[in-house]
Amino acid sequence: MGRIETVPTKKTRSVTITFNHTFIITFIKEVQEPSTITRTSVFKSHLNPLIALNNNCKHYLKSLGKFSELCVFKMKLRTLFVTCLLLWSLMLLSLFIIFNHRLLDAMTVNSPSYSGKPREDKLLGGLLSEEFDEGSCLSRYQSSLYRKPSPYEPSEYLVSKLKSYEMLHKRCGPGTEAFKRATEQLGHDTRSCGECRYIVWVAVHGLGNRIVSLVSAFLFALLTERVLLLDQGTDMRHLFCEPFPGTSWLLPHDFPLMDQLDSSRCYGTMLKTDAINSATTGTIPSYLYLYLIHDYEDHDKMFFCERDQNLIRQVPWLVSNSNQYFVPSLWLIPSFQTELIKLFPQKDTVFHHLGRYLLHPTNQVWGLITRFYNAYLSRADETLGVQVRVFSNPDGYLEHVMNQILSCTQREKLLPELTTLESQVTNKSTSPKLKAVLVTSLYPEYSEKLRAMYWESPSSTGDMVQVYQPSQEMFQQTDEKLHDQKALAEMYLLSLTDKLVTSGLSTFGYVAQGLGGLKAWILYRPTNHTTPDPPCVRAVSMEPCFHRPPPINGCQAKTVNSTRFVRRCEEWTTGIKLVDSTDVF
Repeated sequence: MGRIETVPTKKTRSVTITFNHTFIITFIKEVQEPSTITRTSVFKSHLNPLIALNNNCKHYLKSLGKFSELCVFKMKLRTLFVTCLLLWSLMLLSLFIIFNHRLLDAMTVNSPSYSGKPREDKLLGGLLSEEFDEGSCLSRYQSSLYRKPSPYEPSEYLVSKLKSYEMLHKRCGPGTEAFKRATEQLGHDTRSCGECRYIVWVAVHGLGNRIVSLVSAFLFALLTERVLLLDQGTDMRHLFCEPFPGTSWLLPHDFPLMDQLDSSRCYGTMLKTDAINSATTGTIPSYLYLYLIHDYEDHDKMFFCERDQNLIRQVPWLVSNSNQYFVPSLWLIPSFQTELIKLFPQKDTVFHHLGRYLLHPTNQVWGLITRFYNAYLSRADETLGVQVRVFSNPDGYLEHVMNQILSCTQREKLLPELTTLESQVTNKSTSPKLKAVLVTSLYPEYSEKLRAMYWESPSSTGDMVQVYQPSQEMFQQTDEKLHDQKALAEMYLLSLTDKLVTSGLSTFGYVAQGLGGLKAWILYRPTNHTTPDPPCVRAVSMEPCFHRPPPINGCQAKTVNSTRFVRRCEEWTTGIKLVDSTDVF
């Protein structure tokens, strides 16, 4: 006899059916040989178990349906949870990316079009040392993010020379035993200058003059293996970071010599009074004062003569007082020329390389630079710097100077000409550009006039011209801390522009073009309150002009006439400058 069993489980209901083989055979046989009694008995005897099986199956299927609905609900809930989790993750990722981009912008630059160059360029082709802490002077390693890569690579010999100088400065700089011994020798004339020799730079006149004379003094230090120290009578710490690793370039406040300087130890005066001469073979003075300011006399200019350098190189301490870029005349000293050619195979890169090596704005000044750049210059397709310095009396806003600026910038295609509203459509460029113009001047009228012109009338090319001016100080305030910081920031901002227009004879403009590696358009100095024609000239090199060099009929006459890399300045024919061409004097 067969049996049918239903076996429920604990969690889900299922049916287990067990058939006895005897029941199956009997059931089949009886069905194959049917009779009324047999069929009736078979079905009667087995109907009840089958009905019970059917009822159990119905109950199982009903429970299974509810279970399926529960599973579908759980699956939908799980899908919803996973979807929400993915969306939340994407939102967090987007916020993280935005935050990092904004953080990077705040620390470096607002994505200038050329900021994707390798981070290795932060050392400027090997000019800079990696020994500094980045946070102590942000500009040192971030400057490469703000300007296009320089086409002028420093020579390997210059890089090596700078590393050797850094080691010398560590051995002989303030706080060392060598510095202490050299200080003790002051006032005691000697036949020996000892291990370390020094040149002390004294700041005079405006910031542009100070910077070009500082770079000149450093080049002289490199050529003569001297240690450059800055007199702190004028505080430069709020402008520039320390340029040499592991030491300082600041002369200690208690240094005794600075209170003892007078004309009796001025080299020119001593030559004039026969207190010293270039043929001296006896006792060497422990220090000499070099007066190299623009109004210096003929005896002071003897500093640039070969025979005088033979004496000067033996003096332990030199104090340089200058407001000039006297580098070109160093190239005309025969004993320096071979070394200079090795240091600077491209002759007109002296200020460009040494300025970028020495001059790193402090974090406060760097903040002025980066905030202005990110806000006004970073998104422009092209940038133009216009530096306006008025030397006439009275100064201020002068209409003929404004006309000169417009004539130069439009004649040289630096800015588009203005047009009428009627012709705007026909002359409009198919791809207009955004041009940002950075104007630096003590006076606001030049930028205001330029801004109004390009707002009130369309440009002939369809380009949009926006004009900005960082400060309007009205008059020069040398040695006032914030004024000097703004001046340095504006020099640096000008150096970041694509093209540059500067005022003739202005050391402010010289610094900007030298740092930026730019050949500026130089505005001629107006005469008789009229606009010059032509209004400007393109610089033949990015080097500053030495306004007051020694006379060409002096001791350098022979080298001046035979040297092909020194020529007259474009805007000042009595001055000389370095060039990297075959143009003769």
